[in-house]
Amino acid sequence: MNAELQDGGNALSGEALTFTLEENEEIHVLHPQQIIAYQGPSSGRADRFMDVKGMYRKRKLIRADMTGPCRFTAALPPGYRVKTVMLDGNDDLLYDFKHLFYYSKGINMQTRVLSVKNMIVTRDVVKVRFSGSGSIGILTEGVVCEAALDPVQPLYVDAGSVIAYPENAVLELTVYGNHLASQHMSYHWKMTGSGPVLFQAGRQNRRFERENHEDGLFKRLLREILPFGGVFIK
Repeated sequence: MNAELQDGGNALSGEALTFTLEENEEIHVLHPQQIIAYQGPSSGRADRFMDVKGMYRKRKLIRADMTGPCRFTAALPPGYRVKTVMLDGNDDLLYDFKHLFYYSKGINMQTRVLSVKNMIVTRDVVKVRFSGSGSIGILTEGVVCEAALDPVQPLYVDAGSVIAYPENAVLELTVYGNHLASQHMSYHWKMTGSGPVLFQAGRQNRRFERENHEDGLFKRLLREILPFGGVFIK
């Protein structure tokens, strides 16, 4: 399978991703309405109802099973990208299912129930761990960054920007810095352990544009002056 990004050069108009599948290759697309062009046998696409777990996680009813040989293009919303992650069967990262755009044949999913504290913050009940060999496509806002965890030295990452983290990671919801810094930042995950953490940069860009172009002066002042104003005043 090959996935090629078609960059239109304008972030506001969005991008497109063209997939080329060889004979008997198969991927499952969880946003079938984004497929805008297809070349291949008509039987190469079969839409199916997702199981109950998939419907709950993705809040969607249908997925598209695409089988090669074929070539098709999927449109991406403005500001979004798809990050392809290759899996070899030894991966232990936990993902938010809502970020999943596609996965290839041979990939299996297991759910991991979050703690009550994490449920409240993330507004999600479970994370997903993938097993098997193949690839998955993660829908992200902007560039995907990666940082390595350390068992002792904590890594602080904006809670809403985290895409995936190791199952062995120890997480604590917190803020950091001096008194002024901690009052004017979003909640962060304080993370220790081993393995990589994936996080997206586009969420902060969207907040920056909103604060500078849409908010009135009074709201911006309240956000800066009040403790935790950046968290509670949207």
